Amino acid sequence: MARTSAPDDPALCAIAGSTQDIDVKEPGLGRWNKTTQAGTLLLTLSSGVLLFGPRGLSAQSRGTSESAVGQARPTLTFAPLAGRITLDGRLNEAAWGTADSIGELTEVEPRQGATPAARTVVKALASPDEIVIGVVAYQPGGVPVVSYAKAPDSELRSEDHIQIVFDTFLDGRSGYVFAVNPSGARYDALVTTDGDGENKSWDGVWEARTARAAWGWSAEIRIPVRTLVFKEGLHRWGFNVERRIQALQETDRWSGATQDYKVSQTSEAGTLTGVPRLDLGLGLGVRPAFTGGGGKPTPDTTSVRTLHPSVDVTQRLGANLLASLTVNTDFAETEVDTRRTNFTRFPLFFPEKRPFFLEGSDIFAFGFGGHDDVVPFFSRRIGLVEGATVPLRVGTKLSGRVGGTNIGALVAHTGDGDTLSTAGTVGVVRVRQNVLRESSVGFIGTFGDPLERPGSWMIGPDATLRTSHFRGSKNLSLSAWGLVTHRDSLAGDRTAAGVQLSYPNDLIDAALSYVRIGEAFDPSLGFVPRPGVHMASLQVNWQPRPGRVGPLPIRQCFWENEISYVAGLRGGWQSYRWFMAPINCRLDSGDRFEFNIVPQGERLTEPFDVAEGITVPAGVHRFLRFRLEGGLAAKRALSAQLTWWFGGFYDGTLHQVELTSTWNPIPLFTVEVNGEHDIGDFPGGHFTADLWGVRVNANVSPDFQVSSFTQYDTEARALGTNTRMRWTFSPLGALFLVYNHNLADPDLTGTDRWTARRLRFASNQLLIKAQYTVRY
Repeated sequence: MARTSAPDDPALCAIAGSTQDIDVKEPGLGRWNKTTQAGTLLLTLSSGVLLFGPRGLSAQSRGTSESAVGQARPTLTFAPLAGRITLDGRLNEAAWGTADSIGELTEVEPRQGATPAARTVVKALASPDEIVIGVVAYQPGGVPVVSYAKAPDSELRSEDHIQIVFDTFLDGRSGYVFAVNPSGARYDALVTTDGDGENKSWDGVWEARTARAAWGWSAEIRIPVRTLVFKEGLHRWGFNVERRIQALQETDRWSGATQDYKVSQTSEAGTLTGVPRLDLGLGLGVRPAFTGGGGKPTPDTTSVRTLHPSVDVTQRLGANLLASLTVNTDFAETEVDTRRTNFTRFPLFFPEKRPFFLEGSDIFAFGFGGHDDVVPFFSRRIGLVEGATVPLRVGTKLSGRVGGTNIGALVAHTGDGDTLSTAGTVGVVRVRQNVLRESSVGFIGTFGDPLERPGSWMIGPDATLRTSHFRGSKNLSLSAWGLVTHRDSLAGDRTAAGVQLSYPNDLIDAALSYVRIGEAFDPSLGFVPRPGVHMASLQVNWQPRPGRVGPLPIRQCFWENEISYVAGLRGGWQSYRWFMAPINCRLDSGDRFEFNIVPQGERLTEPFDVAEGITVPAGVHRFLRFRLEGGLAAKRALSAQLTWWFGGFYDGTLHQVELTSTWNPIPLFTVEVNGEHDIGDFPGGHFTADLWGVRVNANVSPDFQVSSFTQYDTEARALGTNTRMRWTFSPLGALFLVYNHNLADPDLTGTDRWTARRLRFASNQLLIKAQYTVRY
């Protein structure tokens, strides 16, 4: 592989002159009942202290100079930001030439601990008002840059990118993620579940610009201080850097460079020193917005016009607390939900997308996190009732951290919907206290009901004992929670509780969990698809890196075993499922293939409709399903994944063919085609169903995009299009143009799916929304 010397581009001479040994390195080669619930929680906590140790009892911050892998934590120092940085992606201002730079990254994938294929330079500047991060990413000789996305909030995991993580409380459990690819697409997220996950729906105010050259690419990232919530008085933050070189399937990291950790685990981050005294001003932000437009809500009505002003206000209460107020809120710019096929008896979980509810949402996470069996606070219950939108008149929220205490509170008042009596006040309070080194205890409480059912409330504690130092450098966590809910109309057992032991690491990823849900546990602001059950699950996944199997260069294999078992509260099984993956491998190229065997069982106490006109009878059903899946690596201009589920399904058979694909013909356009074709044969009849979605994105620039998403559903007999234009004319302002057009088949008695069912106009809507934030 060719070596790369210092850049010839004079726009980067300042940073090139301030670094040493910038030659590219040669790449590495292939790589209970009610009385027992409180006792369970207490026993879990007490036994967990023995596992996790008392050494961190008094530690409220990481405060260590050595990582779990026995390496000294690296350090980077902020340089003073003197003068204005012209954000163009070229690090040619004088301030960059004298700024401190990070040391070498370490390869995490494919060979842990190896020298990266290319050098990465990262520098940091800070003033009382803003932070600017500079990146120079040298490209290995002969290796193409993989970069297609330009839109904000793009999923960058499958492209070249740089990811920056800040731990502004130095607590090793929270943080912010900012990422940018060579095309200037931006991604941001909140660290959740103490670093095990990310909430990518969060949107902060920041900007980035990139530049390309023969030797690679560079970026400048500007983050206003007012975008961040942080602990006042700290002179150092947690900080980490991760780079992806997609063509080589290589991941490099600055700190915590082990395959057992994620870059979002801020407990293993390095240190960013020299944090200046930051100026928040008054800490007041006011964002007025105006939405106007019109359309026909039904075919038989006349056009309806609308003019909808709204305002969002935020106020800093010190550096670490943020109070928010929203009045007459509308969410015109929010993307529509993607339709999904549901062949189960239970409702599906759809994530929150509305901006007001996303700020600080990591604080409201409860229990295990990432599980949909019990979600005590499901913010989509507010403003969305029985599939209809109801007006959110006013809402207020407080979120942040005081010392080692995480605080979140939200109160909202909704108006009546068109056909529903939904006016009322609802709210949630969440408190979580950091204990030990990486653990926490807390509680959550909610009140109010979206349908005005009286006497609605819910409360309960949770605790998580977590360490990333188990047996030296392994992750281990033990979680427990308990909840009780009330509503005047509820009768019976209104409690729920759960416990989980998790060992999420690279070679072995294992978890054991148990949840008990009372038959009357139905929190008004929660999501509980299956009450009245005991639920137990065991997951043991062995994930070796064999290097080569026969002629195939294998990056990693995932031999999965995931068993779930559901029983009634009074005994007797209801469901079981054993998901096995005897074959699931990812090649060095990024392509993958998988074969699954899934024995299942369902004991139905009453029949249910699996499709229109086809009913599965009550009784015991045992069946065996299989899955074949293959995927082309996302580094290609055309990437795709094809999945085929087949085999038994209750008293019949069901074939499901699913396609997910992305085509990037030119940098300006991205086309995504996703679809599912289902064929069912049952004693009661035969059916076919189709669900297709096509999204076309015109990526004019990172600040201007047009996208059109069309969905076609044969079961709902509907075709809908959501077209959105987004122009970010300033980091503080945006203009949205949204057009929705829906077709439907009013003939629900047709017998021929292609000729008798003709789609006709159902509704349309054109909206324009402008918003701008003023900060004081």
